[in-house]
Amino acid sequence: MDLWRQRATALALTVGLGAAPAAAHPHVWVTVQSALTFTPDGRIAAVVHDWVFDEMYSSFATQGLAKPGDLVKREQFAPLARENAAGLADVGYFTTLKNGGKPVDFGSVTDYWMEERPDHLVHFHVAVPLKEPTRPAKFLTLRVADPEFFIDFEYDDKTPITLVSAPAGCSASVAKPKPLEAGDKSKLTESYFTNLSPGANFGFKMASAAIIACP
Repeated sequence: MDLWRQRATALALTVGLGAAPAAAHPHVWVTVQSALTFTPDGRIAAVVHDWVFDEMYSSFATQGLAKPGDLVKREQFAPLARENAAGLADVGYFTTLKNGGKPVDFGSVTDYWMEERPDHLVHFHVAVPLKEPTRPAKFLTLRVADPEFFIDFEYDDKTPITLVSAPAGCSASVAKPKPLEAGDKSKLTESYFTNLSPGANFGFKMASAAIIACP
């Protein structure tokens, strides 16, 4: 089990979620803002994520890192941010970018940080460069998802996706999946996910997709 899901499981046990099988998955909720950055000559350079974690995980992550009443600063979070960035490489940064239907390979991350916001939620920033800058096709899709659905990534309602220095005429929108019915939600127990085949990719089916169109 990778670092990120180990933490999600530890959190679930710590706060008692393990005692509520019907709500076993997901364990952590993340609000996502993503940016697609472009080079001066119009090639895709990187996917930049800003993730805001839910209140429960944020409380868990900040515990003991600052004096009571103080916010946890980037310097205090530096070791955890570094560990998280390294762990993300093992899970493909939970990011799938398809350019004209073809998956794009990513390079190593060097720009990342974490901090506690004034509302006490943890903000994680990470820039994921493409292995090689790539010219955009007419149609691209960007998904942020944990295929095992330990972590539920949801795009921010107000600013889900931004295009930075994109060629003229490029636009972005978000397509959301059909919501689960109440009866379907009750089936999301630990045993349900344990019995899923490795290629089920349940989290992808639950994930919104950012759709980028370029002329």
